[in-house]
Amino acid sequence: MEQKFTKEIKGIKIDPLIFTFSFHCRCNGECCNYGVYTDLKEHDYILSIKDKIIPMLDESQTRDVNKWFEPAEEDEDFESGVAVGTELHNNKCVFLDKQGLCTLQKLAIQEGAHKWKYKPLYCILFPLTIYEGALTIDDEHIDRLKTCNRTPVERTTIFEACKEELLHLFGEDGYAELEQYKNEFLESNNSKGVA
Repeated sequence: MEQKFTKEIKGIKIDPLIFTFSFHCRCNGECCNYGVYTDLKEHDYILSIKDKIIPMLDESQTRDVNKWFEPAEEDEDFESGVAVGTELHNNKCVFLDKQGLCTLQKLAIQEGAHKWKYKPLYCILFPLTIYEGALTIDDEHIDRLKTCNRTPVERTTIFEACKEELLHLFGEDGYAELEQYKNEFLESNNSKGVA
């Protein structure tokens, strides 16, 4: 029996489904409605800059930092081994403003920093996720969305749609290795007659 994950890059197994799964989305922040899991280090970092975040929050968000995060839980898919979910407030992530924009990303842009400086990795990666040590598709989350992956204008794969995110995760060298793996995988499947 063939193993599902035959490639590993920078310690992360690669689910080849990312090379073939169609994905289309005109982002309106809907994926943020459900909150996200952060690594404990990301959680601590966000709390350490709370005084910069609070003034940027609008009336649809809570300024009570005690209502920003769920209790921590063990999770080996996170660097520290601990995940902390963001809370929901007004049926959306506490950091999502009334316009559907991420306050953490807005803060970074306002400071002239990279837009993802404060954003948790799993926010950046969506619709990708790391599950049981493998980079794969967050299909459970995708299925809940009303605006993403519905009647795409053209066939775009998650791999194509998420180049910037994959470069962020793996760096230039890791992305080049991932692209090579994609080409090998697709060539191998095309020669076998697999669509």
